[in-house]
Amino acid sequence: MHALASSTLENNWRDGYTIPSARLYPFQWNWDSGFIALGLAWSHPPRALEEVRSMFRGQWGNGLLPHINFHQPNPNYFPGPDVWRTAAVPAAPQDLATSGITQPPVFAFVLERLLTTPAAELPAWADFLAELYPKILAFHRYLYTCRDPHGEGLVYIQHNWESGTDNSPAWDAVLDAIDVTHAREVAHLRRDIRNVDAAHRPTNENYRRYIALVDLFARLGYDDAAIARESPFLVQDVLFNSLLARSNQSLITLGRRLGLDTAEVEAWQAKTVAAINHKLWDEEAGHYFSYDLRAGRLLRVRTSSGFAPLFAGVCLPAQADRLLGGLTTHFMRSDAWSLCASTAATVPAFDPVKYWRGPAWINMNWLLHHGLARYGRTELAARIKANSLHFMAAHGYFEYFDPRPPAEGGAAHGLGADAFSWSAALYLDFTLNPAPL
Repeated sequence: MHALASSTLENNWRDGYTIPSARLYPFQWNWDSGFIALGLAWSHPPRALEEVRSMFRGQWGNGLLPHINFHQPNPNYFPGPDVWRTAAVPAAPQDLATSGITQPPVFAFVLERLLTTPAAELPAWADFLAELYPKILAFHRYLYTCRDPHGEGLVYIQHNWESGTDNSPAWDAVLDAIDVTHAREVAHLRRDIRNVDAAHRPTNENYRRYIALVDLFARLGYDDAAIARESPFLVQDVLFNSLLARSNQSLITLGRRLGLDTAEVEAWQAKTVAAINHKLWDEEAGHYFSYDLRAGRLLRVRTSSGFAPLFAGVCLPAQADRLLGGLTTHFMRSDAWSLCASTAATVPAFDPVKYWRGPAWINMNWLLHHGLARYGRTELAARIKANSLHFMAAHGYFEYFDPRPPAEGGAAHGLGADAFSWSAALYLDFTLNPAPL
């Protein structure tokens, strides 16, 4: 399995960066790149540094770190640079095409994690850390400056793709409310459903809404203030904000290691931790939910994103107890199920094979494993890890997996893209790096 993971990362390496999967994703993706670096740190340590540097080549002048870097042309993906139309945006890099939105902020805790790997033993490590720290800080500053309209410590996402959990049922109500009367049809432009089973991917109706948002952002010139006024999708995502909080912690740790003043980050962190527990926690449900700024409501759909505050370490002990009570009740229908479904099995929209509407994902399991360990739930943490390793040993390094057992209809194979980079990378981290995070 280690050799297969290393060869998967090798085969997906593209002269300075790693693609998620040749079948579906021929460019460099933001949070994929962070998780991939954790595997490269064991299979080819110098490449872990190259991977992160390559992602930050696409950083905009205002600090935004885009969710895709289009390092070279490839027609096997939609939407490409011609749809995003970021080249004319003054803040965008002039020598690299990028998308115009971001993804969950993982790089600060990735750098902290790299300290426990062979990558930190490289002669170039000290210069690398000093180089990347201000860039990550600038990304966080962008988020708090441009995406926190009420100054409450919670930043919003303006597109479901920014959540990383693209077609989660959590976004259904927001997406369904978008007026697509004049939106263009895009079904004929999609490449993903030609390369994998369409039943495992978002619907065409969803994609129409996704591209309607992109077209709106491009028309507004990616002006954050204008988007905040006009975008129908403005959500304070619990996963995004939890990973921001965990990355803030790492920025504080790394900043002190570098002898820097971390007061700015500490102020952000205090607000974010308080806001997650005050605004995104639902006492009745015992779960964390995202908040729809447009409708002024919690999006009460139980998903695995609601466990992310465990990884961030922001839960109070009583909240952690309530939260974990739902893990083995809502997210599995019998003890034979594997953890953890991306959408609770008790949610009507649960679909065990459709992208983020039910399948288990290795990166989310990795986050949950470390969150459980942080709160002393060692038995559950071990179970999450064992389930994750079993998925990959049984089926290979696929993008996602059916959490149901075979006797209850579970898929006998992996789902989505095969030879998926962050699955391979996190297999290496799961098995070779015992350090807590």
